[in-house]
Amino acid sequence: MKSNKKTVAPEVQQELLDILQARFEKNKGRHEGISWAKVQARLESHPDKLWSLNEMEMTGGEPDVIGYNKKTDEYLFVDCAAESPKGRRSVCFDHEALESRKEHKPKHSALGMAAEMGAALLTEAQYRELQELGAFDLKTSSWVQTPEDIRSLGGALFCDRRYNTVFTYHNGAESYYAARGFRVALTV
Repeated sequence: MKSNKKTVAPEVQQELLDILQARFEKNKGRHEGISWAKVQARLESHPDKLWSLNEMEMTGGEPDVIGYNKKTDEYLFVDCAAESPKGRRSVCFDHEALESRKEHKPKHSALGMAAEMGAALLTEAQYRELQELGAFDLKTSSWVQTPEDIRSLGGALFCDRRYNTVFTYHNGAESYYAARGFRVALTV
């Protein structure tokens, strides 16, 4: 009987842990005071989260730890690729927007892909926090979670960084561009 649990093969798991550890050690400024040994122990006890991180990695997200919540004892992983992940570009905002397009539909939507990966689009606040750790999306842009009152009118929000400033913009949710993708957050 086939299991519905999303897991990665042991050899893929070890390779992923090695990639994540190398990135963690190379970018210590993103997670000062956090121990890799504790992060790894947490990851190994949550194989479904490892599966999600593998999906983030395979689509070009370069996930890394950027925070720790003491109350929930959870680590926050976010896509830290310099530009919006290559494997997640040219997508509209959500399923409703995808269905509304009559022709030239993109292959998927940002919210749909994020849900399939077991992660969530960054909020605007999370996007701005990420930008405090480095300069991201200098040539691309990323969809972010959009308030329902904006989405109900057909719009969606995206962010980027230009002129050393983080900007938030709006677009029709059904639009998609080769330079627009999305970043996700995952708590472990």
